[in-house]
Amino acid sequence: MQFQDQLQRTVELSEVPSRIISLVPSQTELLVDLGLKQQLVGITKFCVHPVELRKQIQLVGGTKEVKLKKIRKLQPDLILCNKEENTPEMVEALEKIAPVHVSDIQDIEESLTLIQQYGEIFSVEEKAEKITANIQTEWRNFKQFINDQPKRKVAYFIWRKPWMVAGSDTFIDYLLQLNNFENIFAETPRYPEVDLHRLKEADWVLLSSEPFPFKKKHQLELAEFVNPDKIKFVDGEFFSWYGSRLEKAFRYFKKWHLAELPLQNG
Repeated sequence: MQFQDQLQRTVELSEVPSRIISLVPSQTELLVDLGLKQQLVGITKFCVHPVELRKQIQLVGGTKEVKLKKIRKLQPDLILCNKEENTPEMVEALEKIAPVHVSDIQDIEESLTLIQQYGEIFSVEEKAEKITANIQTEWRNFKQFINDQPKRKVAYFIWRKPWMVAGSDTFIDYLLQLNNFENIFAETPRYPEVDLHRLKEADWVLLSSEPFPFKKKHQLELAEFVNPDKIKFVDGEFFSWYGSRLEKAFRYFKKWHLAELPLQNG
């Protein structure tokens, strides 16, 4: 079997993979939701969903650095990576062990394509079709809701020391746009370090729960630059994870918006 991954790299497989290593948390969650938990032999320490998984499956490192010896001993049939999460050097080293599939997700359509491709690769097409159909339904319903909401300027923080935000060319920025948010740092690609004085331009400053776990004390730190009432906490998994997580994301977005509306109207 031959497949083209999302970097247009050719991936050759002799049969349906029965030993899978996933080095991307959202893709690990997707594999489980596709009914492939038993085929997972290795995951990262950041693969936190489902919560019990890290106690059941061999940990092989993080997303930026893995234990190649451990991976080799696991004798995987296929290793799953992502262009943003994993490094080119890592992919090159892993290819000496087993075939590597690399995803590249910038929007929901590309996420749906990945789910469908996993369905083909792992021979679980029916389950993949069900997940994609659920996401499309939730997406349509959310678009009807969000069309009635005003556009707001936001900054979305992902890190502290240094203070970094999501800029353009990211899946986070794409989801911000779906939420009718205008990213005030959209002129800068990827994840720039920013001047906090610019926060006065924002209607809302969003502090994510991951990769940096922002807390109340960080909201107080930013109070020097922006009204604390404008600083909101958001679940970073819903704003950055793709795959089956999107089945739940749009309901989270709607609930979040509805919770904040009274503050805006009061």
